[in-house]
Amino acid sequence: MPPRTIKFRAATVAAVLVLGTTLLAASPQAGATEPAPVTDYCQGQCADILPPGENGNATLVDILGNKAFGTHPKHSDDQLDRYNGLVAGQSGLTDQKLTDFFNDASFGVPKSQVESVTSPRDDVTITRDKATGVPHIKGTTRYGTEFGAGFAAGQDRLWLMDLFRHIGRGELTSFAGGALANQGLEQQFWPQAPYTEADLEAQVEYIKTHEGARGEQAMADAQAYVDGINAYRTKSKNGRYFPGEYVLTGKVDAITNVGEIQPFKLTDLISIASVVGGQFGGGGGGEVQAALSLLAAQQKYGVAEGTKVWESFRQREDPEAVLTIHDGTSFPYAGKPGKARGTALPDAGSVTAEPVIYDRTGSAGTDKKAPVKAPAPLKKAQGIYDDGVIPEDSLPGSGSGAQKRGMSNALLVSGKNTASGNPIAVFGPQTGYFAPQLMMLQELQGPGISARGVSFAGVGMYIQMGRGQDYAWSATSAGQDITDTYAIDLCEPDGSTPTKDSTHYVYHGACTAMETLEHTNSWKPTVADSTAKGSYRMQVRRTNYGIVTHRATVGGKPVAYTSLRTTYRHEADSIIGFQMLNDPSYVKDAASFQRAAGNIDYAFNWFYADSRTASYYNSGMNPVRAAGVDPALPVRAARAYEWQGYEPAANTAAYTPFAAHPHSSGQDYYISWNNKQAKGYATAGFGLSAVHRGDLLDDRVAKLVEEGGVTRASLTRAMAEAAVTDLRGEQLLPELLKVIRSEPVTDPGLNGAVQQLESWRASGSQRRESSPGSHTYTHADAVRIMDAWWPKLVEAEFKPGLGDDLYGALTVNVATDESPAASHGASGAHSGSAFQYGWWGFVDKDLRQVLGKPVKGPLARTYCGNGDAGSCRDALLATLKQAVAQPATELYPGDDNCKAGQQWCADSIVHRPLGGIGQKAIHWQNRPTYQQVVEFPAHR
Repeated sequence: MPPRTIKFRAATVAAVLVLGTTLLAASPQAGATEPAPVTDYCQGQCADILPPGENGNATLVDILGNKAFGTHPKHSDDQLDRYNGLVAGQSGLTDQKLTDFFNDASFGVPKSQVESVTSPRDDVTITRDKATGVPHIKGTTRYGTEFGAGFAAGQDRLWLMDLFRHIGRGELTSFAGGALANQGLEQQFWPQAPYTEADLEAQVEYIKTHEGARGEQAMADAQAYVDGINAYRTKSKNGRYFPGEYVLTGKVDAITNVGEIQPFKLTDLISIASVVGGQFGGGGGGEVQAALSLLAAQQKYGVAEGTKVWESFRQREDPEAVLTIHDGTSFPYAGKPGKARGTALPDAGSVTAEPVIYDRTGSAGTDKKAPVKAPAPLKKAQGIYDDGVIPEDSLPGSGSGAQKRGMSNALLVSGKNTASGNPIAVFGPQTGYFAPQLMMLQELQGPGISARGVSFAGVGMYIQMGRGQDYAWSATSAGQDITDTYAIDLCEPDGSTPTKDSTHYVYHGACTAMETLEHTNSWKPTVADSTAKGSYRMQVRRTNYGIVTHRATVGGKPVAYTSLRTTYRHEADSIIGFQMLNDPSYVKDAASFQRAAGNIDYAFNWFYADSRTASYYNSGMNPVRAAGVDPALPVRAARAYEWQGYEPAANTAAYTPFAAHPHSSGQDYYISWNNKQAKGYATAGFGLSAVHRGDLLDDRVAKLVEEGGVTRASLTRAMAEAAVTDLRGEQLLPELLKVIRSEPVTDPGLNGAVQQLESWRASGSQRRESSPGSHTYTHADAVRIMDAWWPKLVEAEFKPGLGDDLYGALTVNVATDESPAASHGASGAHSGSAFQYGWWGFVDKDLRQVLGKPVKGPLARTYCGNGDAGSCRDALLATLKQAVAQPATELYPGDDNCKAGQQWCADSIVHRPLGGIGQKAIHWQNRPTYQQVVEFPAHR
């Protein structure tokens, strides 16, 4: 198709033409033979949305126009207002009004709505609709269909895919510049999945040789997809309508067109999969940090009492936690053993993190700038990447103090409780807000493939979340424990005494050398990134028990702690499950859906709805651990404590069987917001307790089900209402106020603050504009007070009793707060997602203990006021007084998007630009990035 651009002022166009960047529209090729249409059983009752817009590529002209005049390429921002509009439009929502806020997700494009048709080959067409520009790819051959998917991915996400393959390979700074955030990003991701090219090739071969005919087909599909990307890469480069970021980062000369966009290859897809899967589909790990907080508890209280205190905060199996499977069915996994074996706690004060960076030169480790002299027409785009191609801490789970792999929610109601008698689902992945999005929306129709939905850019051979002919599916991150930490004994090959710095370890009795993996990256300033010239070497040590993360001593002897996850060396094996989900001959009902989801190795909660059944399955390569091993803590690296059947060369082991994973069909309703899956399924980290953001959904959906007659609109309203609700206000403020109101509040100022909080709570504890566009919350003062009060009250409640060391260690395990305006949230400020990890459950249990209310799974001690209600009240009032006095300008400090004190703006969602196109801020919503609303009235 021709490049999607818009007209700019003549001066801008002329300036770019002087540089020789000719952006001429390529003529569409003749259309391919149209395959037979498929039957769409949703009959107009499927809808979806993905802001800000489908088009994620911007030419140099597009970028300069955006910087100079605020203009946007077509379809790059046309979903933003529709997505944002649900905040104000939820109250009067009806089924008929859903399409005011979502797009029709029917298969195909009516002739009157066709915007363009491209045929990159004779056996495939890419039809884009006028409303959204989404590619509808139809092929007469399997190869052509996948080639078309790759070609469309190139059209919509070429620069983004290039970024992510370099992030996965640990080469971001060499590719896009040495900005401090770029340094941090590759230092975060590459050590989690370090590979040689041979390792990546081996993973491709493993799928071909271990997954039968489906494995061979998957790699053939992936190759066709890569071929399509490369075809667009070549055409756009030759036609000079490639993404302008290649010019701004010095990859292609704007005048001569000299330079290269490197060809994509199959191993690039493995690299991209390692970033996506590791970020959203991992689980477990963090056992060293858990051990440190356990040691702090034992040091304060003694071993027995300290362990009891620590376990009450760890809450592996909190009986009050909200569950996805709430019918009482138990799925025991990763629980605390009766008598642990092999636990390897470090000696106090001995733990040091394994260095990753060596041999720094120039600006490495700094933010030193040395701007180049940019040609006049490019001045407006200079420095667009000075803060990194992906702003620091903006990927979900990458923020300081935040746990990983959050996001995404799902609400499903079975047909017996809906008005139509058919199941209804409102669900989607919550993957952060970027411009363009990490995912792209597409429809794929070809031999053995029939689906519409989203895929992460660069691995879009199949739809990963979306709908088929008569069913829809989605996922939330599950995070169950598929990563363990081993303590390997260090040794020296000559038999001398080892030290913490030794690079050999004992494996099955033999002193074995650690494998060294390394990358040397260098950079120099460009128009896009002014960071001064620099370089460094990244290095990790790999062992048969995983990647070295820390050094310590255990019982006085030196060890290295390693991280071993089941999906390492298997980054793309999940392709088989996605292939099945896209195959209409395979998925025909809830049972076949569950079998397909069972072939996905990453830790996800999968949800399904057709006209008859709502269903759920938890996927993941759950290792079968040796008896007595405690998965929450480091374990000694010895044969007796290894995963059962463990083979290090290919990183394979015995895994729990299909039936052992939490699964269900036909339950009255399902909710998921990264909460606990089911009874007995132990949590992999801290924070899944008595209060969780999943309660915001569960309470609302349970009420709808009790009333009966649920509709798409009413279920969407429940989601949308929860999306603007402050968890602390709804779930915890009643208990806080009950303690405070146990006696009259005599201070007029404090009494007024309490009344404001009570009024806010009575109206729903929402963070919502007083009117559309006012940029002022209805209860702005109450929201400000709660934002200021919460971190102060948590510290005053717990720190005196726990002590500085233990309190500090526990806040490393789980941050105390994650409000929308908190810069330490799951993906930084302006990220949308909020209230996943925090001390909500700890505060809830502790206050109920103070008030004498029943508590299941109580904390081992009562902390607020040392258990005295009056002293607790004094602490709460003292911190409330501090909160009332805290200026808004201090509470909401300014940033690049907001002035100091601007509350609404501090909360607002900002789509982080991954390329040269920026987007306006929108109202805060705690909501999936891509979202479907579906109700199938018919079935094959």
